[in-house]
Amino acid sequence: MILNQVPSAHILSFAAVIFFIGLTGLVVRRNLLVILMCIELMLNAVNLTFVTFARMQGSLDGEIATLFIMVVAAAESAVGLGLLIALFRTLRSVDTQNLSVLKE
Repeated sequence: MILNQVPSAHILSFAAVIFFIGLTGLVVRRNLLVILMCIELMLNAVNLTFVTFARMQGSLDGEIATLFIMVVAAAESAVGLGLLIALFRTLRSVDTQNLSVLKE
């Protein structure tokens, strides 16, 4: 397998870079669709970290946690995209500045 040839430090560094790209996009961007994609990036970076640590320890705990995170990410995507479509139909925009209009 290719993962056995790559050192764990390189995989963890790559996961950290992916996580911080997602975090930066989450903080900087105002488009709700981009924010959802950044959250997915962050969750995938955490999955990669769990799998790497599980491989280092020789256990299946990381893979099981990754399975649960993937289920939560799928549910988050479904609910988030549903809310995004409802928001776009109401306001004709997916900008987060317009979300305060929904309070009224």
